[in-house]
Amino acid sequence: MAASNNGLGVDNTFRKKFDREEYLERAREREKQEAEGRGKSKAKGPPVQRKPLKHRDYEVDLESRLGKTQVVTPVAPLSQQAGYYCSVCECVVKDSANYLDHINGKKHQRALGMSMRVERASLKQVQERFEQLKKRKPPGSFSEQDLDERIIKQQEEEEERKRQRRERKKEKKKEKAAEEEPEIDPDVAAMMGFGGFGSSKKS
Repeated sequence: MAASNNGLGVDNTFRKKFDREEYLERAREREKQEAEGRGKSKAKGPPVQRKPLKHRDYEVDLESRLGKTQVVTPVAPLSQQAGYYCSVCECVVKDSANYLDHINGKKHQRALGMSMRVERASLKQVQERFEQLKKRKPPGSFSEQDLDERIIKQQEEEEERKRQRRERKKEKKKEKAAEEEPEIDPDVAAMMGFGGFGSSKKS
């Protein structure tokens, strides 16, 4: 019984002894290699200061290639492949909705050097903007009198359209009634006592 217990037990009579000098030497070697690696790698600079987000000063061209046929080859450069090409990110997007999402997205704006934060406008800037918009009259602008005249004219045109529709309906009803009216021989009508179609008087 005692022999079996000794076989299953843990032998703790031997204790491993560590050589401190050997491990210190290994640690120094590792630190030296890491220092050399850091020197070779690109030094980390200060965080990039990005400009606040601003509105686009150009029109996005989504329609110039509509309805045009284009031959696409696998070896063609990205700018000549099917879809919308972004020269900033050097990628091709397959449809207009995804292209708009891309150019409004974080990756594209960062490539342009902008953050996704909008610059907070001051009260003075807002007032100046209102003044600019008041002074700037859009082409084809009109006064309240012009607006009233246009509304009256539109109402008159609508009334005329309604009247024409009523007239057409009346004409269609007359044509339908004429088509459905049976043709009666006058001699037969006279024998039956009808003076004419729709008359109940006897002759």
